Amino acid sequence: MNYLVLLRHGQSQWNLENRFTGFHDIDLSDLGRQEAADAGARLKTLGVKFDAAFTSTLQRASNTAKIALTNAGQEDLISKLVRHDDLRERDYGDLTGLNKDETRAKYGEEQVHIWRRSYDVAPPGGECLQDVVEKRVRPYYEANIKPLLEQGKNVLVAAHGNSLRALLIIIGAETPETINKAEMETGVPVVFELEGGKIKNRYQLTDKKAA
Repeated sequence: MNYLVLLRHGQSQWNLENRFTGFHDIDLSDLGRQEAADAGARLKTLGVKFDAAFTSTLQRASNTAKIALTNAGQEDLISKLVRHDDLRERDYGDLTGLNKDETRAKYGEEQVHIWRRSYDVAPPGGECLQDVVEKRVRPYYEANIKPLLEQGKNVLVAAHGNSLRALLIIIGAETPETINKAEMETGVPVVFELEGGKIKNRYQLTDKKAA
């Protein structure tokens, strides 16, 4: 059995300020750094030694990976951490930097909900989730991550809410129809136990227990 663990970055400063972040390279908040440390502690209790770790080129994700690996006792992987643009958050285009509540007031609750949660409707100047799946994350996963999993390696991916939701679709854990129900909490590792490349178990690592 081998493991794929998905970790959404800890709270960023713009998460705290309720802004659309997307490609903007904003760092973790104080709470976000603590969430990353807590994630590392949870990974330590899992007892899995990672063979490879992937993250995006945005600092909130890469810093989460570094903090988590350090607290998991696997800081040796930090120098080998693989960063790539394809694992970045969804591009929110013209919404980037806007306060979410103010955006709802301006465009209407329903329109903003469509932009945020529709699979194939992009915000102005940005990407929809389908774009993230098909144009970025799927090609990267199939070329770089899937071969390692097929070799029985243990892999950590520390990225963003939407790039990880894209991964859930790609690995067959969710579909475009069910993905909206799959929330990726900041700093909470999602563990997939694999056998022969097939998902055998899926759970979140919480402070209490794996459940």
